Amino acid sequence: MLTNARWRQNAMVMFAGSALVIIAVNWSQKQEAVAIPNLPNAQDLSVAFRSVSAEAMPSIVSIETTINPRQVQGGEQPLREEEIPLPLRLFSQNDPRLEELFKNRGRQRSSPKQHGKGSGFIIDGNGIILTNNHVVNGADEVKVRLYDGREFIATEVKTDPRTDVAIVRIEASGLKALQLGDSRATEVGDWVLAIGSPFGLDMTVTAGIISAKGRNNQITQRADFLQTDAAINPGNSGGPLISLRGEVIGINTAIATESGGYDGIGFAIPTHIAGWVSQQLIASGEVKRGYLGTQIQPVDASIAKQFKVKVREGALVRSVMPNSPAEKAGLEPGDVVLKLNGQTITDPASLQGVTEQLHVGTSYPMEIVRDGQALTLTATIEAMPQATELPMRDAGQKSPHGTRFDKLGLEVRTLTKDLAKQLDLGNSTGVVISAIEDGSPAAVSGLKSGDVIEKAGGQPVATAEDYENAKSRFSSTEGLVLHIRSPNGKRLFVILKSE
Repeated sequence: MLTNARWRQNAMVMFAGSALVIIAVNWSQKQEAVAIPNLPNAQDLSVAFRSVSAEAMPSIVSIETTINPRQVQGGEQPLREEEIPLPLRLFSQNDPRLEELFKNRGRQRSSPKQHGKGSGFIIDGNGIILTNNHVVNGADEVKVRLYDGREFIATEVKTDPRTDVAIVRIEASGLKALQLGDSRATEVGDWVLAIGSPFGLDMTVTAGIISAKGRNNQITQRADFLQTDAAINPGNSGGPLISLRGEVIGINTAIATESGGYDGIGFAIPTHIAGWVSQQLIASGEVKRGYLGTQIQPVDASIAKQFKVKVREGALVRSVMPNSPAEKAGLEPGDVVLKLNGQTITDPASLQGVTEQLHVGTSYPMEIVRDGQALTLTATIEAMPQATELPMRDAGQKSPHGTRFDKLGLEVRTLTKDLAKQLDLGNSTGVVISAIEDGSPAAVSGLKSGDVIEKAGGQPVATAEDYENAKSRFSSTEGLVLHIRSPNGKRLFVILKSE
C-alpha cells in the first residue's frame, strides 16, 4: 500500500455471477499523508518468518503416490446380452438356459488407478524423509519432488500406523536436513510455521500459534497432538510444523473441520513421539514398545478428591492385567502414577508415551499415591504384546425375581471358601456380587455377577457386613469406590453413585 498517496479512490463494487460490476466511483479531496509509526517488533517478527521459511524450504518435499488398478470380483451379476459372445448367442437362438448359465457368473473388473498428494521433509542428508503413514501407506509408487525440482522414486517405505508416522528413502545424497526440536519445550502461544503442499500448491507457508498441547482427537492409537491455528489443508499432511528457532516440533497430520477445509484447528504429531518412532523405523523397520499392562484414566475433580491428589496430577490406574509388569510391580487399581523413570505423569497419554519408550527388560522406579500415601515401586518393562486392548466387561446379569438390592443395584454375599471353590475364584477374599439390578448404577458401570469386591471406600472388606458398613459412610454425590477382582483375574475399580 502506498503510504504517501495524494489522492484516494473509493469504489463500491459487487460481483454479479463472474462479472465485476462497478457501482460508483468518487474522488475525494486531497488527503494528508498518514504517518505510520515505527513498528520494530512487527518488523522483527516478519524477518523471523522470512528467515525461517527461507532456511527450511530446501528441506521440504512434495510427495505423490500411485495405487495401480487391481482386479476385483464384481459380484454375482448377470451379463448383458452384448457381453455374451455373438457365436454363442446365435447358436442358442434365445435359449433361456443361456441366461441361467451366465446370470450367476461373477465378473472381474478393474479398480481405477488412484493418486494422492502430501508433503514431507528431509531428516537425513542421505535421502531419508519423514512424513505421515496415511500419505504413503498402500501406495505402489511413491514419487518425491525436491525443492530444486528433482524427482525420485522411493526405494523404501517404512510405516507405523499406530502413530501415523512413516519414513521414505530415496537414492540421493548431500541433501539439506531439518533439525528436530524438543516439542515438549513448546508452550501454548508460541509462534509456528506450517510448510507443505496444500491442494498441490508446493512450498506454501502459513503462520499461527500453538493453540493447545496433549490433544486426543482419536486419529491414531497414540494421541498426544499439538494443536495449531496455522492453516493446514489437504496436501499439508506430512509437512513440518516449525518453531521460530527453525526446528521441527511436529508433523502436520489432520484438521478438525465442518467444511472439509481449514477451520482454524489443525493437529501435528509432536517430535518427541515422531522422532523416536522414526529412529526405530530407520534402524529396524519396526517399532518396539514397552508395556505395563494397565487401563488408566485422567484425574478429574471428582477422582482427585476421592484419591487425595490434585486435578490433572498423574494417571489413575483403573485396572491391572493379570501377570503383567504392572501386577508384578505391585501396582493396584486406584493407584495414581505420578512419575515413571523420573518423568512427571500428568495424564494417561503421558504415562503411555513414557512407558512405550522405555527399554524392554529394564527396571524403572515408579512413584505413586495409594490411599493418600506416597509409595515407590519398581517396574520391569516388557515388550508390548500384539493385542493389548482390554476386553469389554459384560453387563450385569438379570436378577432373580424378588431379590432385594441396595441403592447401587447390588446384592452381595460373603465369599466363603466353599463359594470361592464353586465360583472358581481360587483364594480370593472379600464379598462376591451375587446379582445386579437391571439399569442400576452397578449395571451401568459394567460390574457382573461373580465379581469380588476386595475394598469399599478404601477399606478392605471380608464380609457382607464390612461392605454394608463401608456403604453407609459413602456420599451419594462423591460415590463409593469399589476395588474389584473379576473371575479372570483382572483387577479394577469403579466409582458407583446412587444418583
